[in-house]
Amino acid sequence: MTDSHAHREAADNTVGSSRRRGFDRRHVLKTTAGSAAGLSLAGCLETAGSILGSDDVEPVTIGVLAPNPDSDSTGRSIVQGARTAVDELKKAGGINGRDVEMAVGDTNSSPQEARRQYQRLVLEEGADVTVGISTSEALVPLMDDIAEQETLHLTAGSATTTASQKVNEEYEKYKHHFRVGPVNGSNLAQAQIEFLTEKGGDIGWNSIAVLAEDYDWTEGLWSFYQSRFSDLDIDVTMWNRYPPATDDFSSIYDDVEASDADAAFISTAHTGTKAIRDWGPAQREFAFGGIHVPMQLPSYYRLTDGACRFAVGYASATATSELTDKTQPFVKMYQNRYGGQSPVYTGFISYDAVKLFADAAGRAGTVDSETLVGTLEDTSFTGTTGTLEFHGPDHQFAHDVIYGEENVQPIYFQWQETDDGEGVQEVIWPDEHASAEYVDPTWF
Repeated sequence: MTDSHAHREAADNTVGSSRRRGFDRRHVLKTTAGSAAGLSLAGCLETAGSILGSDDVEPVTIGVLAPNPDSDSTGRSIVQGARTAVDELKKAGGINGRDVEMAVGDTNSSPQEARRQYQRLVLEEGADVTVGISTSEALVPLMDDIAEQETLHLTAGSATTTASQKVNEEYEKYKHHFRVGPVNGSNLAQAQIEFLTEKGGDIGWNSIAVLAEDYDWTEGLWSFYQSRFSDLDIDVTMWNRYPPATDDFSSIYDDVEASDADAAFISTAHTGTKAIRDWGPAQREFAFGGIHVPMQLPSYYRLTDGACRFAVGYASATATSELTDKTQPFVKMYQNRYGGQSPVYTGFISYDAVKLFADAAGRAGTVDSETLVGTLEDTSFTGTTGTLEFHGPDHQFAHDVIYGEENVQPIYFQWQETDDGEGVQEVIWPDEHASAEYVDPTWF
């Protein structure tokens, strides 16, 4: 038996070990509340204190929920972004003088597994906060688990408005949920309007063909576009919410060209790579951009052999962006820690979530979730993606990060090629964060 193994076994045999404290704390509190008859409050607290041990020696545990972090870029970046923050906190002396540890739950892209891993992190690993969950399909059913455990959860990935609406409608039940990023689906749609309004004319997108894959996640976007695009000074030449699993865009792009659109404005996740491969290499006579989830990957240029060159995408942040004075230092730390890899958008957000939690805990002097709800509602924290502030309980998007140029405003980038043939995500909007000018495809 190795020394480390013996140490772990000894710790696991101690009721106050860090990996059991979360379970024991909740078990003790619920038990003392349910059997108060015959026991004084002081007696309950004394018993609980003797079992749990002293707070000043317990490490603070950050629970991280991510899909397939060994193989999925989004999930891997959630874990690596959070770990970068934890490493930084350790070097700085921890949280309130306590060490910081991190426990990971692989959700396996399954809502059921997400719930199981959440329960494990909170009840077995003793997580003081959980961070992550990249999909709406996993977050929505998890909201009841978060409510039951009354443990702070900071979302880093899902954009569904359902979570924040639950907080607004049943505040006391769901108040432990906060969305650090990305901006919610409603704000996401608003960002598209602002990009087209402020930048469309400058880059020659005076007319667009609106395309969206027919999956649930685009339903709200599609309705928003149809209700708002008529107000733009940009002509919409065609609408096409194309079928799921479309693997040939030839006829769709024939229609785009026939409509004489300057650009195809697309919303895609599942079909994005095929849409790119049928555009750039085929040298279609229109520009291409919009919400394109795969194109956010820093490695996407290499993965598509440069097929995404000149395409425009949207992200919370990129390796070239400088949204605050914390953006580039984080990128450098991440790249140094992970062999030159750059973070996906979820990495920026999970890093911010952990640092935000530490800041709030430091100001409040505790990691108690009930206390930190109020602290976070009053917070203003500079993260890598902007100034993080949250809507209050009475807002329709309660506890969502506030969208706007003074807070968190996503950026648009264009894939451009460097002199040595590498691809880079150059920011083209907002103008104050631009790292390069928009470039027309060379075949125009």
